[in-house]
Amino acid sequence: MAGNSSLAERIFGWPKAELHLHLEGSIQPETVVELAARHEQRLTVQEVAARYTYADFLGFLKAFKWVTSLLREPEDYALIARRLAEDLRRQNVIYAEITLSVGVMLMRGQDATANFTVLRAAAEETAGRALRLQWVFDATRQFGAEKAMEVARLAAQHRGEGVAAFGLGGDELAIPAEEFRGVYDYARSAGLHALVHAGEIGGPDEVRRAVEVLGAERIGHGITAVANPAVMALLAERRIPLEICPTSNVRTGALERLRGEGSAGARAHPVAELFRAGVPVTLATDDPAMFQTELHQEYEAAAATGLDVHQLAHINEAGFEAAFLPAAEKDILLQRFRDLLRMQGLVY
Repeated sequence: MAGNSSLAERIFGWPKAELHLHLEGSIQPETVVELAARHEQRLTVQEVAARYTYADFLGFLKAFKWVTSLLREPEDYALIARRLAEDLRRQNVIYAEITLSVGVMLMRGQDATANFTVLRAAAEETAGRALRLQWVFDATRQFGAEKAMEVARLAAQHRGEGVAAFGLGGDELAIPAEEFRGVYDYARSAGLHALVHAGEIGGPDEVRRAVEVLGAERIGHGITAVANPAVMALLAERRIPLEICPTSNVRTGALERLRGEGSAGARAHPVAELFRAGVPVTLATDDPAMFQTELHQEYEAAAATGLDVHQLAHINEAGFEAAFLPAAEKDILLQRFRDLLRMQGLVY
């Protein structure tokens, strides 16, 4: 894919949806330096780049914890939200659901409502009419169900301000899914959509529990589902989309972990296998600055697994179809993409 500039340019120009994107993971090294200076710390871009280098998921979590320690005031969040909106517009992303680590904000004793009010205003002013934004309030799994309920209550409180969903991230192996059942029951009763990180470092049973126990409407990552045909069939039958982040899976060691699991041992990234099995697949960046990637590059990575331009177009459509939007709004976004495809002579 990297050598096929015409295909790369075509994908870059597509209107796209980004559904798995952590605000705090989007902070470019130059902005990290700026944040540090606000709090009387001296950092260089090279030092940040070194922090953004890790060999496994634990190393990534440590880096994420470090960079979020520099977010201390609402205006810090406003800065990174503004920069992210600028980046998304430049990449021709026209719809995004941005995940906020509200559990981390609360753990640090911050006023999450104040942070959200200011960052939302900054992001949406920058986005303008070119980029439609919604928000996901994310709890940290290893902090436990009680803390997760605090996040869910805040998400419900701000549902009328663009908060579309409640999510659960962090270490998926830390606490069993069953302990969060009540939190998800509450979130649904409050009108929130349900997201779960699963099948990234945990096995396919974690994906199944996310769907059957927590009622996940989309799964963050989910790549280990490929190791169990019954779990793939469950996702395909129930039309549960996976938010797949190929570069992230390499950088955190999740892909290497999958390769070492029995029947999946010979596989490269499983995005093509999942797609061909009928599992709804979307592509996303996860933490783009921390993984040095952009959304069009995730499409290039998917193409390298054997997906052709027609299949990539289907995946791009799936991003809009899986969005937590009313049907009429989805149709408008999809039509923009389909009109461009017709102009490019791509019919499928």
